[in-house]
Amino acid sequence: MTHAQLEALLQRLTDELAEALRTEPLDVRAGYRVGGELVAAHIASAEGLGRTVEVLQLRLVRDLGLVADDLDDRMARLLAAVATGYARALRDRTLDEQESIRRANLAARAEAERALRASEARFRHQATHDPLTDLPNRKLFADRLAAAVYEPKRKDHRIGLCFLDVDRFKRVNDSYGHQAGDRVLIEMAHRLRRAVEDHLVARLGGDAFVILVKCCTGTGDVVAVAEAALAALAEPTVVDGHEVTLTASVGIVERQVAGASPDELMRAADSTLHWAKAAGGARWELYDAERDGRELARQALSAAIPAGLERGEFYLDYQPLTSLHDGSLLGVEALVRWRHPQLGVLRPDRFIGLAEETGLIVPLGAWVLAEACREAGSWTSATGDLPFVSVNLAVRQVHRPGLVQEVSGVLRRSGLPPRRLQLEITESTMMNTAEEPVLALRALADLGVRIAIDDFGTGYSNLAYLRDLPVTGLKVAGEFVRGLRTPGAHADERILASLVSLAHALDLTVTAEGVETGGQAERLRAIGCDAGQGWHFGRPAPAERFLANLR
Repeated sequence: MTHAQLEALLQRLTDELAEALRTEPLDVRAGYRVGGELVAAHIASAEGLGRTVEVLQLRLVRDLGLVADDLDDRMARLLAAVATGYARALRDRTLDEQESIRRANLAARAEAERALRASEARFRHQATHDPLTDLPNRKLFADRLAAAVYEPKRKDHRIGLCFLDVDRFKRVNDSYGHQAGDRVLIEMAHRLRRAVEDHLVARLGGDAFVILVKCCTGTGDVVAVAEAALAALAEPTVVDGHEVTLTASVGIVERQVAGASPDELMRAADSTLHWAKAAGGARWELYDAERDGRELARQALSAAIPAGLERGEFYLDYQPLTSLHDGSLLGVEALVRWRHPQLGVLRPDRFIGLAEETGLIVPLGAWVLAEACREAGSWTSATGDLPFVSVNLAVRQVHRPGLVQEVSGVLRRSGLPPRRLQLEITESTMMNTAEEPVLALRALADLGVRIAIDDFGTGYSNLAYLRDLPVTGLKVAGEFVRGLRTPGAHADERILASLVSLAHALDLTVTAEGVETGGQAERLRAIGCDAGQGWHFGRPAPAERFLANLR
């Protein structure tokens, strides 16, 4: 209350007490009311009651000018009533406050228990369901799949999985933002649920979904589910006012429950999904056990490369590069072999592709370069003319920083003169290479290292760009040479003649690959080709076989 409101209240209460003192007989109920109103007005301190008694006892009678024989008795009774009313009101207020606190505590406890139950329930919409799409999540799907596989009554049944992934979904997030991408995922979840409502659909994370077909009579049932899902997702979706059409890829696995395991089913479905992606997407692929076995074997082979290098399982064979003019040995190409402890000797086509895919081509290529230079550095000849050694460089090696330092170090340690090392790179590598690798190759050429384009003619077949590159020779792809085995194959011969003529105009030597017959060699010699490589001149073998004649 304001000061004026407080003063008005006290004046009214005083007037009521004064009126009670004047009234016959004395009505003490006014005292009770005044005591209660003081407490109700929050004038409830001990000082407040004491001051009230003081004012009433010492000043009320004087200020009002009251005279009565029993005034002291009346005043005492009235003050007692005020004190009693005050005490009662204070007690009641305290009890009310205690009750309010008790009720508030009960309400708070009830609310906390309700919130706890709700939180536990939410922890359980979150432990088994995807919070974005409300589809079953990976955990719930794994539980349902395990139940379907391990249920004793289902051993003679068949089961199917459709592992689905949206093609190039990253473009949606990149173009419209992740919130828009989330809205698209929600829409896709709704479509999948409607399209295959009789089957369990779960979101595994990101834009990956999986459908469990528990009871199927064969592959056709699961294929029908996959096609229904693809059709539902292929309908245009509006994203921030833009119509977007998305596709998906599906990996399908269908097999008998007996002998299956949840982990193996999911792995097989995931592998099959990757096949669908690799085939261009917007399609389904059916699991192929033989193909899967081959890929698992390739992965195992790839994983064994580092250990094979450490154990010295790799070695080099060499194939001669022979002059077509006088038949002399110009050089040899180093070809890596793998003496695998279980699979026997493996040719490069079994593991080079794997090494390039995984990046292991860098350590493997470094070993081939170092080993070829080491062996070539130890070769001797009675005539003093030693062949150069030619080593293939993979794209990753060409783009790797420090190539010049690596090659220089290898030459220094092996004692091999730079002119006796030829580095072969593919045509596409030179076309797509950045400035730094070109500068590195030029630096190597300045040292005296030969640079040759391997398999020329299978890529861009563009001689013009060679004018500005440090290339000393071309190795023409065997596809052109193969045609020379057929009499009257003038087209291939004219192409080769043109390549040789243009290469010589650029001061480049030309080596023909894949020479298998004397007739091919003779026709290549006639059109001016400088050297030949192939089974006609010798199959890959240890270097000693080719060096024996030189000694």
